Amino acid sequence: MNHLTVIPVTTAAPYDVVVGHGILDRLRGLLPAGVQRVAIITPESLEDLLEPFADLLEGLDVIVLQVPDGEEAKNWEVAAACWESLGEEGFTRSDAVVTLGGGATTDLGGFVAATWLRGVAVIHIPTTVLGMVDAAVGGKTGINTPAGKNLVGSFHEPAGVLCDLALLATLPRAEVVAGLGEVVKCGFIADPRILELVESTEPSDLTADSPVLRELVERAIRVKADVVAGDLRETGGVDGHPGREVLNYGHTLAHAIERATDYSIRHGEAVALGCVYVAELAARAGGLSPELVARHRTAFGKVGLPTSWDGADFETLLATMRVDKKARGNQLRFVVLEDLARPVVLAGPSEEDLRAAYSALSDRQGS
Repeated sequence: MNHLTVIPVTTAAPYDVVVGHGILDRLRGLLPAGVQRVAIITPESLEDLLEPFADLLEGLDVIVLQVPDGEEAKNWEVAAACWESLGEEGFTRSDAVVTLGGGATTDLGGFVAATWLRGVAVIHIPTTVLGMVDAAVGGKTGINTPAGKNLVGSFHEPAGVLCDLALLATLPRAEVVAGLGEVVKCGFIADPRILELVESTEPSDLTADSPVLRELVERAIRVKADVVAGDLRETGGVDGHPGREVLNYGHTLAHAIERATDYSIRHGEAVALGCVYVAELAARAGGLSPELVARHRTAFGKVGLPTSWDGADFETLLATMRVDKKARGNQLRFVVLEDLARPVVLAGPSEEDLRAAYSALSDRQGS
């Protein structure tokens, strides 16, 4: 269990994602040469994890910027407080930010690093399954606004990512399950082996020291690494493939659900619902097979994620979806499947199909 897996992300500024158990001592080696100061951005709830960093970063000036938990951290007030602290500490372009936390901390910390002095180095140490397979890889950073999620942001690739699976041992079970939403998503868009592993494994066996959980995490990271290497800035893929946009499978409705619930629903839970929704949409607009639609419900449901929801009226959700980052003018765009691991973009689906898909999502039996 102590072996390392190194997954290269071969973008214009290449870096490695290192996966293993008890690998925090690798942090020093990821810091760029000449770094004098390190700012650790972390939520208040993870203060107990800070102790090892005193020894790991000995000889450097270390400042700790504590931020709120979860999506409450992702706003301009928190970002501005971080900038102010960096200024007070004389943080220079040759210094580095380290994020220690889940996906929201990673998004915020990456944005702070991207915008301070127009870009300083950042290393991500995700502490959740979601952070490891999604937020920490790919260089997307962002904060939320009243209009929606992640509408303000920047592309800023990390200098490296450390996925220490030992950090998952104290994670609440609900957080592990929620993180699997992004993992199962990767199974549908690119790596069907993920679905086979999920469908053949008892959910209770997916623990921090589980070889299966490790394989699922590594496979999901590889899916994302491959996609961003080919289309870092979401300008489009080749031969009809959506490119980086494929990673947003299920996310258009997911982000609307998150906003409608004031982010009380976990991101991975919302993604599961969003994926079921676009499967239902693809069945109506593109002829996706009933078997593959049903597999969405069984795969997400197998790990304990929700597969039906009716917590907001459709008009509210539709209004939010219209300001989604993937929309073009007044035209909604969804990544859908033609078949397993064959994603395409569906632009401008009819409102009739949009409503019918939501009715199916609201039905616990599906359609």
